Amino acid sequence: MARERKFNTVELFHEAKHLLLLHGYDGFTFSLLADRMEISRAALYKYYENKEELITDFMIYEMEEFLHDLKEIEKLKAFEEQFEFLIDLIFKKTDLHELIKAAQQVIERMEASINKGKLEKLPLEMYKFLHNFILQGKKEGKLKQHIPDGLIIGFILQTVAIPNHFGIPKAEWIKSIKEIISQGMFITYN
Repeated sequence: MARERKFNTVELFHEAKHLLLLHGYDGFTFSLLADRMEISRAALYKYYENKEELITDFMIYEMEEFLHDLKEIEKLKAFEEQFEFLIDLIFKKTDLHELIKAAQQVIERMEASINKGKLEKLPLEMYKFLHNFILQGKKEGKLKQHIPDGLIIGFILQTVAIPNHFGIPKAEWIKSIKEIISQGMFITYN
């Protein structure tokens, strides 16, 4: 009998992420993952009873990594610095947007569990940091007071989902997004 190839959690999550982004939650299977990793399905079942368990562990790992990076925003004093940091971070972690959508699908199908509780709680922690960022902007007079906080957060986060159909270089794309958010796109004449 051939020896089973060894793998670690980082490798497992890396390959799971690739397949989730390629096939979505419904198309993700242990067979695909085992083939990609060149291991048997039995090797996966040693650690996870089903795909939901593996995917939720992976999503918790990804969201905790993002949250860890996002916490750095509090070290920056000025709102403009925080804004630059946030946009750069969300464009560095563009996959997170797709993964959050997949997480929502998993949560809807899951029964109550520790992982379900964590998956529901982590986005709320993320929004806490983002809300503090918005409050900082309003306190410094950089953001308009009358625009709802949730709309500003949603607008900023959704910029990562805008398709770049014209293949504009990434640096130019991000710079333009920052300009549109911070200064608008209309030319104003005084």
